[in-house]
Amino acid sequence: MSQRLKAIYHEGAFVPQRPYDLPEGSEVELIVEGPTVLPPEVRDPEERKRILSAVVESMRQNPFPADSPSFTRDEMHERR
Repeated sequence: MSQRLKAIYHEGAFVPQRPYDLPEGSEVELIVEGPTVLPPEVRDPEERKRILSAVVESMRQNPFPADSPSFTRDEMHERR
């Protein structure tokens, strides 16, 4: 049976945020996803323009190498 649970990592152990009906000593598999971090909201149109320009310029200065592998859509969205 599969259950999704949220836990907090505290002093070296994952502590569930609510009780679960599992027998003592049950072995479970955890898949750790990083915490969601939201960037600060930029409201000033000039600041947004400056940020976008910096991102585009960075992309232009660091193109993909010509011999880099091409992935199919399925490969790019594959979940492991």
